[in-house]
Amino acid sequence: MKADIGVIGGTSIYSLMGEAKDTEVKTKYGDPSDKIGMLSIGGKQVAFVPRHGKKHTIPPQQVPYKANLQALKDMGVGRIISTGAVGSLRLDYRPGDFVLFDQFVNMTHGRADTIFDGNKVTHVGMGEPYCPEMRALAYEIATDAGIDVHKHGTIVVINGPRYSTKAESKMFSSMNIDVINMTQYPETALARELGICYLGIGIVTDYDSGLEDAEHKASSFKEQAAKFTENLDKLKGLMTKLIAQIPEKRSCNCAASLEGATNSL
Repeated sequence: MKADIGVIGGTSIYSLMGEAKDTEVKTKYGDPSDKIGMLSIGGKQVAFVPRHGKKHTIPPQQVPYKANLQALKDMGVGRIISTGAVGSLRLDYRPGDFVLFDQFVNMTHGRADTIFDGNKVTHVGMGEPYCPEMRALAYEIATDAGIDVHKHGTIVVINGPRYSTKAESKMFSSMNIDVINMTQYPETALARELGICYLGIGIVTDYDSGLEDAEHKASSFKEQAAKFTENLDKLKGLMTKLIAQIPEKRSCNCAASLEGATNSL
């Protein structure tokens, strides 16, 4: 089964992808999170990976990231659109806003986060981890649709499944980090190692605990899921137009990520 574009998302967006045909995919890293849904959008074949499984049974620290990314690579995917809920670390990134990530800070531990863990020493550049071509297109479409969207966003990725303490949250804010979640790493890094363009779209569901005061409250997982669901129609419209308008040929440098990364001596 071949696909042009991969979508990785939480369980709540599975329904917005329409009638998908499930297919089982095996990889050298084991099974992906669940069966991969296949459907056609805008004349392109799209493969959807439910990051936490269809019944949301896989916590963020146990997601089989390598298998998920390798499955999409094996299917011929050249671009990935990733969606997920994020907490805000600044007051002007408000619940309901969309954020297009351009940088990440990794605070996870113990995750299998590279495909280069054998005898071949490879150092992949990660200065610009997100695809600038897809981010610019997504921003244009979102703006035209009247979505409150931030073109730039640095995301800190924590291990989970617990949330941050107020002290941790305030530290992240003091580092000029914009939003926080538990799954952007190592997805982004693995995509770059595989030469796949990667776009991260976050929907702000609440303010993180360090911003909590009388006016701004951190919320529970159930409340965050409800806020994410409120914005599913906007997300569906954005993704449908984005997939249809993504050009066949890539003009970015994401595919060239391995050039000069390995010492041939």
